[in-house]
Amino acid sequence: MRELAREFLRLADWGVFAYFIALNSSYLVLMLLAGVEFAKHLRRSPFAGEDDMFRSPLTLPVTVIVPAYNEGPGIVMAVQAMTALRYPRYEVVVVDDGSQDDTFERLREHFDLVEVPRVVPAEVPYRSEILGVWVARDNPEALTVVRKTNGGKSDALNVGINLARHPLVCMVDADSVLDPDALLSVAKPFGDDPLRVAACGGVVRIANGCKVVGGRVVDVRMPRQWLVRVQVVEYLRAFLMGRTGWSRLGGLVVISGAFGIFRRDLVVTIGGLAHDTIGEDAELVVRLHHYLRQHRRDYRVIFVAEPVSWSEAPADLRTLGRQRRRWHRGIAEILSKHRHMIANPRYGRIGLLALPYYLVFELLAPFVELSALVLVPLGLWAEAVDLGFALRFALAAYGYGLLVSLVSLLIEEVSFHRYPHWDDLIRGVGAALLENFGYRQILAVHQVRGAIAAWRGHQAVWGSQERAGFGAPTMETVGAPKR
Repeated sequence: MRELAREFLRLADWGVFAYFIALNSSYLVLMLLAGVEFAKHLRRSPFAGEDDMFRSPLTLPVTVIVPAYNEGPGIVMAVQAMTALRYPRYEVVVVDDGSQDDTFERLREHFDLVEVPRVVPAEVPYRSEILGVWVARDNPEALTVVRKTNGGKSDALNVGINLARHPLVCMVDADSVLDPDALLSVAKPFGDDPLRVAACGGVVRIANGCKVVGGRVVDVRMPRQWLVRVQVVEYLRAFLMGRTGWSRLGGLVVISGAFGIFRRDLVVTIGGLAHDTIGEDAELVVRLHHYLRQHRRDYRVIFVAEPVSWSEAPADLRTLGRQRRRWHRGIAEILSKHRHMIANPRYGRIGLLALPYYLVFELLAPFVELSALVLVPLGLWAEAVDLGFALRFALAAYGYGLLVSLVSLLIEEVSFHRYPHWDDLIRGVGAALLENFGYRQILAVHQVRGAIAAWRGHQAVWGSQERAGFGAPTMETVGAPKR
């Protein structure tokens, strides 16, 4: 019996070892694909034609939808920035989802809002009560603010979709600051390939530590807090590099709710955002893939790496834990809801490659991470493995992971050079080192809790989160960006 247990531990340890090799190798492959895409992007950017797009009367107009819940400290500056974007024709629709702070009062005072008798249609379902619709007195075509009872983020976005007057809808978090040309860049694929592009995601970066003036990020710096610095590295690796790689493979299934643009007709056709999952942004993209594959449509869902939406990141472990529980719960809910697509050749690369990857290397990763913390020491104690194996395991799980993070920093530096100061790059390297000592393990606990909550069917809500806002010269903030 003892020999059987020892053999089990030996096989389990080697299985975990192989898992980390495969996981980090997949990250590295996605990064290399992203690097190729960035090189092409940099060669094309001088001839991208964004100025022509800005001047063209044929450029598709956009409705920017901003769901807001208790966003008082930063809402005015965020909306100011969104109403001053460089784009020929667009409107901003802010949906106040039953805020309990002064979100609406700040908007009304600053933009001189006046109530109008406008009916909200129900092309996509929403469950809350509309309390009123307001527009800016000086420019009623540019800004609309809706007040409604609390119904969650999906509900708020669906109300915004119903009020949208333009063929493209862009969903942006209220705690975000967009680069001036962000809307031009994320909408450009629809002008380049209007018959096939169904959705386009933009990159989200962390604004903590940056200097924000007049709703614009004017000086990019690494945050002062190490917890946030680690998240900067994580965002580069998982969001910028990972999603660019998946876009190049034709398997993009996540467009961040913080910055994404969709064809309104398709969103309405598939019923808007779902109310039964907390990962409403990614679920919408998966459902869009499902619909278009079912109807044998030739389509593209893509990702652009520039310009940027800047968002606040959690600056304390408690807020970060809530965020990651929510994100991982969303992954679990989406994979469960669309499990019939997984490994189904009918859905092409989405079914055969992207969704299995998210099942094995996203959903299960924290479970394997925590299992390794038990299995490897237990294997050493039972003499199922030796110290040589433990060293190789550490190199595969943490050394290889560090290499992947350093590669992401290198690619970002060569491609975009968003952090112009050498000391910021050194801090990024330090954060990549620190990520392996406590950060990964703590997040794994929260991620496991999120997945278990989804499987148990516990009710999820769009909770209140503190905001420091964008008014300070440097944003050391405690908000939480959405995935």
